Amino acid sequence: MSEPAANPAATSFPAPTISLPLGLEILRTYSGALMCLEILFGGLVWILVASSNVPVPLLQGWVMFVSVTAFLLSSAYLALLITGLADRINTDWNFLDVVYHFIALLFYFAAFVLEAATTAANGGAHIKPTLNSTEVVMCITYPRGNIFTVLNERQYSINVAATIFAFVVTLCYGCSMFMGFKRWRM
Repeated sequence: MSEPAANPAATSFPAPTISLPLGLEILRTYSGALMCLEILFGGLVWILVASSNVPVPLLQGWVMFVSVTAFLLSSAYLALLITGLADRINTDWNFLDVVYHFIALLFYFAAFVLEAATTAANGGAHIKPTLNSTEVVMCITYPRGNIFTVLNERQYSINVAATIFAFVVTLCYGCSMFMGFKRWRM
């Protein structure tokens, strides 16, 4: 008698490929620490842009979309690694790690540039109340581009902080992509 044929479904899929540790051990690696920083600083970008007055909704809407989406996807990815579910899903996690961080890097770089453009478009406008009056006097200088925003000092500071944190998150995604690429090529 011949031997029974092997189940093709069991032999056609490779075992999951992941070189990161699973469980809480992921937090002890540089990649895990960078993912935590991506989530933390990405959440700060989200909060800061939401708390600003959103002077240019078209530009800052993209920043909000990127920060919220990347925050949720990075949190889900870290949760997959911490819970160990990544070991049960048959895929090349090292490749997916590189692709995810590359796309997140591109999107966050665009968000950083747009947030910086919104902040830089303040144009030198100053809003300050006159003495002994309830009227508001606005001094506007000549705008430097097609987009011109009028931000008070608080809103301007919030947008500057959001720009800085968006740059930090962009760097974190870039470092994660580089480390993921090294793991994928090994």
